[in-house]
Amino acid sequence: MRKLMVAGNWKMNKTNSEAVEFVSALIPELKEIQQIDRVIFPPFVAIPALSKLLEGTSIGLGAQNMHWKESGAYTGEVSSKMLKEFCDYVIIGHSERRKYFGETDEIVNWKLKAALAQNLIPIMCVGETLEENEAGETIEVITRQVTGGLNGLAPEEMNTVIIAYEPVWAIGTGKTATPEVANEIHGNVIRPIIREMFGGEVAENLRILYGGSVKPSNAYELFRQKDIDGGLVGGASLKVAEFVKIAAAARELAE
Repeated sequence: MRKLMVAGNWKMNKTNSEAVEFVSALIPELKEIQQIDRVIFPPFVAIPALSKLLEGTSIGLGAQNMHWKESGAYTGEVSSKMLKEFCDYVIIGHSERRKYFGETDEIVNWKLKAALAQNLIPIMCVGETLEENEAGETIEVITRQVTGGLNGLAPEEMNTVIIAYEPVWAIGTGKTATPEVANEIHGNVIRPIIREMFGGEVAENLRILYGGSVKPSNAYELFRQKDIDGGLVGGASLKVAEFVKIAAAARELAE
């Protein structure tokens, strides 16, 4: 049985001091929710301080992005080797990285391989825009993103990979794919692609998160779907009470 995960992507929010104050309040709440994986993804500048704060808590820490090279003349970038001192997870290929920073499926693939080389757990994001959705191109887009992002990986390398399906039209808009529609994409689009690429066992064990306006009011219905293994939470992860309620919804299903 796949273990549920609730991951909070803070995006470009919270200073270091604000992050420390926030996580100090979050830790005692999340400590009570041990049945699921709980991970936070703060901005780079807060990662070292939060790494110390989270020691011994079983709450995971990750980065929102990374470069595919281990080191070099890449001003402003951060490598997987640098992150590994503090983190266990990294988000790869978020739609905002694709849209605003021109990340292609090939770049996502390079980053994914670099993360795995440092034993970081990558959460690879895929999802279609509103225009692609309305044009009936959802399956085509997701197929391209999944196959391109995972190109060249061996089945055994997939043991720690996580995929997050985030329909771009639902991110930060308040709109959410219905639980049934999201589950359809997870179970009838993404898993069959993984099955074809890596075999049935890998496909069955792969965790696929849903992202896109996940909040306390819809978390339980989303997470109870057969092929949805948790959520990559945006705005609601910036409020202690909301994030804890989402985690509690996942715990209820894990018990």
